[in-house]
Amino acid sequence: MSLNRIKTLWQSGKPVFGALVTMPSPQVVQVLARSGFDFLLIDMEHGPIDLASAHAMIIATAGTPAVPVARIAANVPWLAKPLLDAGVLGITVPMVCSKADAEAAVKMVRYPPVGERMWGPFYAPLRWDMTMRDYLQAANESVISMIMIEHIDAVRSIDEIVAVPGVDVAIIGPGDLATSLGQYGNADHAEVQEAIRLAEQGILKAKVALGGVAFSPPQANRMVEAGYKMILLGFDWSLLQKGAAAAFDGVRR
Repeated sequence: MSLNRIKTLWQSGKPVFGALVTMPSPQVVQVLARSGFDFLLIDMEHGPIDLASAHAMIIATAGTPAVPVARIAANVPWLAKPLLDAGVLGITVPMVCSKADAEAAVKMVRYPPVGERMWGPFYAPLRWDMTMRDYLQAANESVISMIMIEHIDAVRSIDEIVAVPGVDVAIIGPGDLATSLGQYGNADHAEVQEAIRLAEQGILKAKVALGGVAFSPPQANRMVEAGYKMILLGFDWSLLQKGAAAAFDGVRR
């Protein structure tokens, strides 16, 4: 049994759309979770979010279609553990560059015998309105392992990375991928685009969902046509900026 609506949508052949949340604000999550997103990615890597704020933000998704997932700052279990125990149904691990990195990312999100997650889900059952027993039975099937492909070394090892059992999603990060190629802030560079193409090709060959970021609706549609199954449509700060700018459309100042 899976609690995860993301997996249900994938099984029906549909892509999922989400937003990256960087602000330590349950109120922002309340708004976004009721705005049509399938998932919200709580950013514990670059955003100023602490564990208490993250817990409140996870709770704020209750009663909505939005599945809470989180990105941690490094590939170490202790960063994922409290987020899982608070109720997220996915952990995104940055800078996965090898088979060993992918294996570690998978093990941290699942209980033995298939993983190494430690027991202590005091709040996750409450978030999902379940008994502890029922949560524990559903957890391994419900939590998804999400890895970031954002370095040229990852692209070079893509086949063996996505062949690791238990990897559910491989998300291409164009910003860091460009940086790893010496093209800071220039993801449109031909060398970066070729690396993205090779990464896409490797992920699409595997039984792993392809994920990425779209900066416009037309780009999102092109990505769906290309086989992407998990797409971020924006960041909380960028959505706020766009909304604020739109408020001035037609206003004479």
